Amino acid sequence: MSDGEEDCAFLSLPAATFPQRTALTTTDQLETSQHNHDQQLLIQTLQEKVCEFQARLRREEASRCLQLQRLQQSHEQSLQEKTNVIHTLQEELHTALPNGVRAVQRLGEPQEHQQHSNRLIQEGEQLIAALRTQVGELEEKLLDQTQEVERLRSELGATDLEKHLELLVVENERLKQELKACKTSLLQEDADALREAVSCWESQARPRQKRLAELEQQVLEKASRVETLSRQLEESKRHAGEMQGQLEESKCQQGEVEQQLSVRLRDCEEELARQAARPHQVKFVTEIVEVESSESQQAVAEAQAKSAALQEQLSLQRQLLRELETQLHDSQRTSTQLRAQILVYEGEMERAQGQLEAEMQNLEEEKNRVIEEAFIRAESEMKAVHDNLAGVRMNLLTLQPALRTLTCDYNCLKRQVQDFPFMLEKAITEAKQEICQVIGEVSSANQELLRKYKREMNLRKKCHNELVRMKGNIRVFCRVRPVCRGEHDSAENMVSFDPDDDALLYLSNKVKLMTFELDKVFHPQATQEEVFQEVQSLVTSCIDGFNVCIFAYGQTGSGKTYTMEGVAKDPGINQRALRLLFSEVTEKAPDWDFKITVSMVEIYNETLRNLLGDNQGEKLDIKMNPDGSGHLYVPGLTEFTVQSPEDINRVFELGHMNRATACTNLNEHSSRSHALLIITVAGVNSSTGHRTQGKLNLVDLAGSERIAKSGAEGSRLREAQCINKSLSALGDVINALRSRHSHVPFRNSRLTYLLSDSLSGDSKTLMMVQVSPLVSNMSESVCSLKFAQRVRTIELGNATRRQWENSSTSSSSAQALRQTFPRSLSQIWGIRFHSVPLPLMIQVGKPTV
Repeated sequence: MSDGEEDCAFLSLPAATFPQRTALTTTDQLETSQHNHDQQLLIQTLQEKVCEFQARLRREEASRCLQLQRLQQSHEQSLQEKTNVIHTLQEELHTALPNGVRAVQRLGEPQEHQQHSNRLIQEGEQLIAALRTQVGELEEKLLDQTQEVERLRSELGATDLEKHLELLVVENERLKQELKACKTSLLQEDADALREAVSCWESQARPRQKRLAELEQQVLEKASRVETLSRQLEESKRHAGEMQGQLEESKCQQGEVEQQLSVRLRDCEEELARQAARPHQVKFVTEIVEVESSESQQAVAEAQAKSAALQEQLSLQRQLLRELETQLHDSQRTSTQLRAQILVYEGEMERAQGQLEAEMQNLEEEKNRVIEEAFIRAESEMKAVHDNLAGVRMNLLTLQPALRTLTCDYNCLKRQVQDFPFMLEKAITEAKQEICQVIGEVSSANQELLRKYKREMNLRKKCHNELVRMKGNIRVFCRVRPVCRGEHDSAENMVSFDPDDDALLYLSNKVKLMTFELDKVFHPQATQEEVFQEVQSLVTSCIDGFNVCIFAYGQTGSGKTYTMEGVAKDPGINQRALRLLFSEVTEKAPDWDFKITVSMVEIYNETLRNLLGDNQGEKLDIKMNPDGSGHLYVPGLTEFTVQSPEDINRVFELGHMNRATACTNLNEHSSRSHALLIITVAGVNSSTGHRTQGKLNLVDLAGSERIAKSGAEGSRLREAQCINKSLSALGDVINALRSRHSHVPFRNSRLTYLLSDSLSGDSKTLMMVQVSPLVSNMSESVCSLKFAQRVRTIELGNATRRQWENSSTSSSSAQALRQTFPRSLSQIWGIRFHSVPLPLMIQVGKPTV
């Protein structure tokens, strides 16, 4: 059985065994004695182990304290040595750096350990002082020479030696510059060299100072670490002392208990021995033993309790011993690491000290070398200065005779220079007067030329217009539409205008400037009123019995519908023409009776549509007029007689509602057909019975478009094809008329056939070509303008006036004419539109632009 098992058995003895016995035999007594002896041995063993552990703990504590003391002493000694080294290095740096800086900044400051350097510096200062003295002497001599030159100049006066005087002045300036250079070059170069040396030393000393600061910081960190470890050692030592005191106290208590138990056991054994010697008194002894055994049992229980307490204390002591051993190992490991770090720091300090000594030695050698080089350079420069001074003296000696001979020239020049400002001012004044006079004459001549040019231009335009009227040429106007919102990103300065000639238009096409000459060009800022003022003369000729045709041509989205129809607030040519006709008719009302009829026809997909009729599906055709005039007309076409602007508005509302428009990629309200507004003006003179009949055709052609750009599909595609076909036929007609072919293909299209009266002669025709300013529409704009130029060259012949003479009296003729007139528009309106709802008659769609 092990010691632990015996201890456990001893501690677990039942307390009620002794009272249950009634008698004990000798064998039982012996077993009890043996058991007590074993307990005593166990207690003695435990005491020996406790003593052994206490001795071991004391040895470990003594060894640890000794190691800590040695480590602390060595660490303090190393710290003291490093601190001494750092102080020594700092003192050397503080001593070396100021000395070097002062040696660089001030040559000549006495130092006890640099006798040779001081001597060289003193010699350099003496040389510099000598140079300054010589420079002063040279300046004085130069001043004397200058005064001598001035004196000679005041005495002499020859003009043929001006160049020599200039050379002398230049040479004098050069000598001054050389003296100044000699004065400042030596000091400047020495100062530069010393500044370079100072900067070099400072750059070399800066990393060493940084390294020293880092070493000082590391030393401070290690010192704080050592102090922390010392405090930990003190706390461990104090804790070990407390534990040792507790162990000694517990040992004393255990010794006292063991001694009591030993005395008690010894008494019990003696008593047992006596009882064994007297067997006849067994019963009595048994009773005594039972009485005494109860007391022993109580003592044993107390001993067991004390033994348990001692066991617990022993376990605590073991645990504390293990903790102290762990701390001891940690302290030893930390001490080893600190020793290694101290050795590393000592090595770094030795290396740093060696590097610092080497660098200080290098700095000392470099300083001496720089001083010697400066001294050698100063000697060489001084020699050069002496040589230059000798050369200057020789030059002065050779130049003095020449200066004496040039004084007269200088005086003469001086007098001339004094008189020159007055001469120059007089010449400038005369030149200014002449220039002002010439400028005034040129300006007046330019004004006269400009006035003549404008007069000739107006005369040329009048003659040209008269020539065009006599030849019957088609007049061509061009209008450039403005850029709309949303188109600024793609618009550039593609179109330009001539500020002096309103008949020229310039188009920039691929870095090529194209010029187009037309009869009139309107800017994008031109208003509807300005455009109508140019065409109103043609409109009024309709009242005199002439046939007039105005048609708008251009690509889709170029503003044809806007020019012809306009908007409600700003109407176009159509409404303005009718208003002008009403105004002219009103002025001639006392002598003339006029009847104005209006009809609107649309050419949609090569089909004629009556825009003012009830049946939109009614087929119309173009026929020859049976009156023998040779003109064409459309049978079944509805005509309304208009007598007021209100009638005009109603006619236009009905026509706009019936006209075909659609949305494409190029135009939100694209006209998908050609619209013709036919205005017939018939007049009768009340006095003479003279009759006139004129016709005004206002045509809004559909725009040419490219299928790829417009994105037309389905019915829109068929419409675009028909539009392009009719416009192509119009181009063929224009080419035939321009080339004077015998056959003109008017019948190739309903459009050309309907316009044949206006294009074949006996009519005043005007073409309004519309142009877009966008770069994306460049090709279409060029095609439109070229087509306009071809149209402009066509000669239709002089237009004839349609009028008839009547021999009957004026009153009867007027009465007959009134009876032949059809009913008025108001009556027709009431008959034809009685089934149309009122909102449909009032609400009108906005004309397309």
